[in-house]
Amino acid sequence: MGSVLFIFTFVIILVILGMPITYSLAVPCLTYFLFVEPNLKSVIIVRIFAGLDIYTLIALPLFILMGKIMSYGGVTKILIDVSLIIFGRIKGALAFVNVFASMIFGGISGSSIADTACLGEILIPEMKERGYTLKESTGVTVASSTVGMIIPPSMPMIIYAVISSESTAKLFVAGAIPGVLIILIQLIITYFVAKKRDWPVEEINMTRQEIAKKLIQSFPAIFMPIFIVGIIVFGVTTPTEAAGLGVLYASLCGFFLYRELKFRKLLLAIKESIYTSASLMIIVSFALLLGWIFVVEGVPQDIENIIFALDIPNYFILLLFSSFLILIGTLFDPGVAIILLTPIFLPAMKGLGINPIIVGVIFILSLAIGLVTPPVGGCLNVASKTSGIDIVQIFIGSLPWLLANLITLLLVIFFPQISLFLVRFID
Repeated sequence: MGSVLFIFTFVIILVILGMPITYSLAVPCLTYFLFVEPNLKSVIIVRIFAGLDIYTLIALPLFILMGKIMSYGGVTKILIDVSLIIFGRIKGALAFVNVFASMIFGGISGSSIADTACLGEILIPEMKERGYTLKESTGVTVASSTVGMIIPPSMPMIIYAVISSESTAKLFVAGAIPGVLIILIQLIITYFVAKKRDWPVEEINMTRQEIAKKLIQSFPAIFMPIFIVGIIVFGVTTPTEAAGLGVLYASLCGFFLYRELKFRKLLLAIKESIYTSASLMIIVSFALLLGWIFVVEGVPQDIENIIFALDIPNYFILLLFSSFLILIGTLFDPGVAIILLTPIFLPAMKGLGINPIIVGVIFILSLAIGLVTPPVGGCLNVASKTSGIDIVQIFIGSLPWLLANLITLLLVIFFPQISLFLVRFID
């Protein structure tokens, strides 16, 4: 156990010092094999490739490509225009647009960081120009983008499904109600903040015919996540096949419907997806190796013994667990955290009779909060580059909307049927 604590502490120190996450995982792994268990050096390459030899993981680069094609295909602008049509005459219209568009775009990209980057690039400067403070306009952007990894299809959920051997379809469905709940609460919060700050309304300079045209144009983009999740949930395709169909769907929309996607942009989307996927898979491989080390060292059994020795109610254990995940989420990418911690904590949770689907949802909800929490916080750093303000200021600006995430997390912990309600229909 002592060597594991040293390795885990080593990883955290390297992350805090700003070393790229790949090296922050690889260096402690190599240290373990060189100095703690040198006899196991021969398994390094085997374990790395064995961990990546999982069919479902093919869905990740395909979902990344799907999101980038939709982004280059003009979907972001369409979603913002439609959101403005819906909320334009309400005080704080652009803040409402920010929250609502995040829900739709999150269902396309499956990534909170991608959500922050794409919507923030357009909405943060626009909100600043219309009189919103930079702190609050950036804050609502990062807080609302957290739903990107909760609303299905979600890339962290796919990773959890792979590591836990649980149903991807059930995880997607279990994340739907919490994701929508976060958005609804954030919209309510936006209403009260806008009223207090006297934020402006927006003029909609479009005829009824133009509005109808925009709404019709937006339908394929809004329908896309429903289509992807639907064919997975009803067993028409596997997640990997659904991701492939999603790429085709996105390409057809970009080329023939929105006509924003050109061959040059498609090549750029493919190139960026290759780079993103390659770096992600390298990180995944070392995270899996580190997780294997923890299992070999008997950490899951130690954690299980500690939890059983506490003899406290399950909801209190889940509160402690989610608090720990929020802390971890401030330092690690959600996918990395899931790969590292699922093999350690999931056996103990199952031993307590806690549904592994609920454990997965708590993983996602907690790590999403960590994305908007200093000192690292992935969404904070992306938004900081766009807005030019300090991540601490962004975090302070995000707090009113981040409250929605916390409320939803607590509801799922105390009333798990909120998340499991739709799951029973696909058993």
